[in-house]
Amino acid sequence: MVGLLGYLDSMVFPPRFGPEWGSGGIFGLKYYKGVLYFTLAFEAVANFTTDHGVKKYSFDLVGPSPRSGGDTYNAVEAVDEYIYFGGWVHSPAIYVGRETIGAQISFKNKFSHVHAYNVYEDEVKLLWKEGLEHEMEWVGEVSEIIYDPINDRLLFARGDGMVNLGVYQINRRGGDYKKLSDFPAQKGSYFYDHVCFDMFKDWVNGVVGIQCVDLVENKIRYLELGDIRKRSLDSGDAILRLTGVATSAYGRFFTFIRGGILIGNPIDETIEPISFYRLFDFGYAAYSPRRTMAKTFAGGILTAFNSYSEAIIKPTNEYEVLLARSSNTIVGPSVLLYIAPPTVKIIATLGARITGFEIVEDKIVLAYNNMANTFRYDATPIDAGFRGFMVLDHDIVHREPPPVRFNIKGFQVGCRTFGGIPLTGYKEPTMKILSNKNNKLYVYEYDLSLPPTEAQQTTYSLTKGVNIVELKNYKNSIVSFRLDEEDPQAIIKIDLI
Repeated sequence: MVGLLGYLDSMVFPPRFGPEWGSGGIFGLKYYKGVLYFTLAFEAVANFTTDHGVKKYSFDLVGPSPRSGGDTYNAVEAVDEYIYFGGWVHSPAIYVGRETIGAQISFKNKFSHVHAYNVYEDEVKLLWKEGLEHEMEWVGEVSEIIYDPINDRLLFARGDGMVNLGVYQINRRGGDYKKLSDFPAQKGSYFYDHVCFDMFKDWVNGVVGIQCVDLVENKIRYLELGDIRKRSLDSGDAILRLTGVATSAYGRFFTFIRGGILIGNPIDETIEPISFYRLFDFGYAAYSPRRTMAKTFAGGILTAFNSYSEAIIKPTNEYEVLLARSSNTIVGPSVLLYIAPPTVKIIATLGARITGFEIVEDKIVLAYNNMANTFRYDATPIDAGFRGFMVLDHDIVHREPPPVRFNIKGFQVGCRTFGGIPLTGYKEPTMKILSNKNNKLYVYEYDLSLPPTEAQQTTYSLTKGVNIVELKNYKNSIVSFRLDEEDPQAIIKIDLI
């Protein structure tokens, strides 16, 4: 195992051929029966690594080279002697080139896929693929794979694409392909004897509900969330609620979205309604839990919120200009979180993106990337990021949290509720606001109690100039904020020390 961890810790993947938008990353980290699997995107190379070496698979069963893509959502599952992995592949990849509006790629040869790797036989098989043969559109990518142990089938989510979106199934030999739900989905997890997924409406509204496959009765149950303010502990809304990751713990279903977490019982809200806990919400900033993982660790949840997960480089309309300005304004470092209700603890601060992590023996292996996924007209013929691994000790969850600064611009948050900053372990947290007017600041205090307790509000008067708000009275809580009036030129700095 020392050989494997040493090999990973020294590995960095610089930009290489891979036509797509911006940068992909290292996805699908899964340590199973002595094999560490991951796919390197956008190069479209699946790696199966052991102490004795590495087997590389370049998706040649999908189509001809040159290829790009692979996976950018961590679609992986392990059952018996198999590691099942999915995603999407351009085969062959076509870089259209630079045009007046920007640079583009062709989607004519983009395929969604599910593969199986036999750990004992060291063999890869293609179970299923599907394409559209359209220059500008593609079929739904496979963004999640979950094994149904009752019916011995694979369930998978598809929400990124134009057609063939929803929840699907295939059997473990690749047959019996069937759509189970028409509502697009991106991530899911077990929940009692169900498997639940998000309901992903579109790229503006994001998550609008939760859909659950009843593994016993083989039917779908749908829950629409409605007005998120009525479910929010601090009564504030959340914009661009894009899907992050999902898991289950403490008898609840957790859906991490851009802006926070939805937690509760989506099967029967009379037991516990779904509530919204704001967490690392910085308005139109790119900060989010997208394209990463959530994993059980020591009975709690290990996950990440990334500072630069997606971005627009070349906007084409007024709305995209706002998103480009916000997404390229870096609010703070990415954070690795350990969640053990009622506490949420920052255990590491890291660079642009943590695309995955896995527990390997007595270590935590992190996959990182220093570049975001970008927008439609930001295509390049190469992957634009540097990707690699970092190895951490398990006891990082018990250490004092690292110092952090979040630097927020007023135009990003307006007078919406923002923040959701966990203060666990910090002795002198402070907030400094450079205000351009007399204003009011509302501070909301809550934690990750299950079931939830409503946030407590405190009001502070702000004067034009520098204002200091001491946050040490909120120790071990989570705090969110709202300005009474918009102040686009305001500078808000939150220091956790």
